[in-house]
Amino acid sequence: MNRFYAMVAVLALVLGIGVFALLRTGGGTAPAAAAGPPPRVVDDSFRGYSVGQGSAPVEIVEYLDFECPVCASFATIQMPTIKDQLINTGKVRWRYRDFPLAIHKYSRFAAHVAQCAGAQGRFFEMHDQLFNHHQWAQTGKDPSDLFRSFAQSAGVDLKAYDACMQAGRYAARIEFSRQEGEQLLVDGTPTFYANGKKLFANLRRLPNSDDFKVLADSLIAHSPPKPRAPAHH
Repeated sequence: MNRFYAMVAVLALVLGIGVFALLRTGGGTAPAAAAGPPPRVVDDSFRGYSVGQGSAPVEIVEYLDFECPVCASFATIQMPTIKDQLINTGKVRWRYRDFPLAIHKYSRFAAHVAQCAGAQGRFFEMHDQLFNHHQWAQTGKDPSDLFRSFAQSAGVDLKAYDACMQAGRYAARIEFSRQEGEQLLVDGTPTFYANGKKLFANLRRLPNSDDFKVLADSLIAHSPPKPRAPAHH
C-alpha cells in the first residue's frame, strides 16, 4: 500500500512539473523596456503608419490593441474587403494608432514588436503576423520567441530587431499614442475616426466592410468639390 501511494505521489509530481512547464512562458523573456510604459513620454511627431493614397478624400484612423481578439477579427475578416473596396480604389487612407489596454499583459510588447518592424519598413507584414496568428494572445505565455519568429517571417533583420526591443526604442511613442487616444475618448479597441470624427459610437456591434463603404461614400458625396486649376492660355 505504501508503495502504491509512493508511486501515486511520484506520478503527481511528474504531472505537476509537466503542467507547470506548459503554463510557463513560452521561452524567452519580454524585455521590460519594450513591455511596459516608459519613464517619460516624448512626442516624436510620428502619427502612425498608413496605407492608401495620400490624396484619398477620407482618412480613417484606427486605434488598436494587438492583443485584442476583436481587433484580430476585424483585421482578418473585414479589412481585406475594405482594402479592395476603399483603400485600393483611392477613396480611403487608413492610419493605425496604438492603444494598448491595461487588461492585456502583452499588448505594449506586441505594439513595440510592430514598431521595431516598422523601423525596417515591415510594419504591415508584422501587423499581419500578429493578427493572422493570434493564438498567442490566448495562451498567457510570454510570446518573446514567437514574436521573434514572426519578425523573421516578416523579413525583419533580427539583429536590429533585438537591439530595438531591448532598448524599448518606441515605448514612449506607443504611450504617446495611447494618451492621444484617451484625449479623443477612445474607450475600447478597435475605435475608429474619420476625418477627426469618432465613428459608430452608437453601434452595438463591430462595424463591417459595408458600414465603412456606406460611410466613405457618404463623406465623399458631401465633401466640397476641389477647386479647378486655372486654365493656361
